Amino acid sequence: MTEREAVAKARRLVVKAGSSSLTTPDGTIDVNRIDALVDVLAARRTDGTEIVFVSSGAIAAGLGPLGLTRRPRELATQQAAASVGQGLLFARYTSSFARYGLTVGQVLLTADDMMRRSHHRNAQRTLGQLLALGVLPIVNENDTVATDEIRFGDNDRLAALVAHLTRADALVLLSDVDALYTGDPRRPDSRRVADVRGPDDLKGVELGGSGRVGTGGMITKVEAARIAGIPVVLTNAASAARALAGEGVGTLFHPAEGRRMSSRNLWLAHATTGQGRVTLDPGAVDAVVRRRKSLLPAGVTGVDGDFAAGDPVDLCDTAGRVVARGLVNYDASELPELMGRSTRWLARELGAEYEREIIHRDHLVVLTGGDTR
Repeated sequence: MTEREAVAKARRLVVKAGSSSLTTPDGTIDVNRIDALVDVLAARRTDGTEIVFVSSGAIAAGLGPLGLTRRPRELATQQAAASVGQGLLFARYTSSFARYGLTVGQVLLTADDMMRRSHHRNAQRTLGQLLALGVLPIVNENDTVATDEIRFGDNDRLAALVAHLTRADALVLLSDVDALYTGDPRRPDSRRVADVRGPDDLKGVELGGSGRVGTGGMITKVEAARIAGIPVVLTNAASAARALAGEGVGTLFHPAEGRRMSSRNLWLAHATTGQGRVTLDPGAVDAVVRRRKSLLPAGVTGVDGDFAAGDPVDLCDTAGRVVARGLVNYDASELPELMGRSTRWLARELGAEYEREIIHRDHLVVLTGGDTR
């Protein structure tokens, strides 16, 4: 089965639409666009596919009612616009899906929900139960309360993480352009990139910035496709039906070959942020990266940051490059006394509770060179 066929036959599908696909240029909800997209999603849902819809547009939908002519830069005004727009947006979805007898549920997430393991699991359970009950979840970032991580990147990264949460079979990213191009699509010398199988297919591709009402750009979409680990189609909302049918529209990002990552490693690699940094000597880097061993105190040469036991921390080589991330067994304040010591020495001098790894290999994911195992 080809990757396009995998999209067409996906049992569970995540579809993401950006702000520009859902609103008018002046920031108000475009009822016709929303209804047209709902028509496509409802048809696929009626055919038996479980759909999770990741929708941007809350802030954009709030601009018009607040009399704002463009997206505000101030965080407080963004949050106010989201507060007004989210209710309007979800009410429209509820009404539009009701035409097909479909019930929708609103799920608002923040980056913190993804980073904290307990929150991550709770979101996973909630989405799973909604799908089991026949509800079509509509996911957005909780822009009303999000702070410095106000967005995941026009929800592209959020969509990839939701695909992980729900163990989806494919992801469709709907943008304001119909595909990835080698340059600005308006330029006559730009050509469509039909397939991306790896970094070599992106050589020479100019990845542009964001649009007027959204926050993402091609960079966030390419990154989302990289971390999704499943077939990803990038196209515009007008081509949504053809994309879901497996036709050759847009750009298809092929997943990397190999076994799909475990849920824990997916979470560690793509949903967490290191709360500190631990520097390793070359031997420890080799043990962690190449031989997939646990990190022992003897291989640690430096500690930076204020983290607690159980937090995710970045592991760096002597040049400062992040090579792995893991859940640490000690507070940052404890590590200087342990650095360079063997676990046997630590147990003898400090007590048996210190005869353990800094990070166990089961709680560690390698990041170097794009390798996330």
